Amino acid sequence: MKTIQINAVKRDQFGKKAAKAIRREGMIPCVLYGGGETVAFSVDPRAIKPLVYTPNSYIVELNIDGKTEPVVLRETQFHPVREEILHMDFYRVQNDKPVVIAIPVRLTGNAEGVKVGGKLQLATRKLIVSGMLDKLPDELEIDVTSLGVGKTIFVGDLDFDGLKFITPATTAVCAVRVTRASRGAADAK
Repeated sequence: MKTIQINAVKRDQFGKKAAKAIRREGMIPCVLYGGGETVAFSVDPRAIKPLVYTPNSYIVELNIDGKTEPVVLRETQFHPVREEILHMDFYRVQNDKPVVIAIPVRLTGNAEGVKVGGKLQLATRKLIVSGMLDKLPDELEIDVTSLGVGKTIFVGDLDFDGLKFITPATTAVCAVRVTRASRGAADAK
């Protein structure tokens, strides 16, 4: 799994007033959970950009005042109008416990249904999985070669070694939709 390094500054004050003061200084208030100790810190928005505004998922090497820990981003709260980041939550990665993370989906192959005029649609860009840190892939490759017109691949149809899907099994990942061209090809047969 890809990693990214972020430097942070520990903060001592908590609450709404302290968070507003941190935002006025141009920083983002954050909290690190898990492993027994909760740590409040702040980060520079420019350091967070490659983590938040990307389709990839990362393990973050968080450096808080010289102490580095592997963490995952759990939640990001945005301002409803200005779309600036208001708050972020991170969770510690522990070697003996599985990590829950959203991993991007990449479709491979040329679907049979597309060859006869259907349209391939990706319904879910990321799937939430649970697995040990060393078993987590950068992306979930799904082969769509055998997918015909009107057929769908669901999360329950997928099987990756060492991963357990948290996303419900009935969630559609991708499908080949019927188009006028594919209907015409079917009628001609």
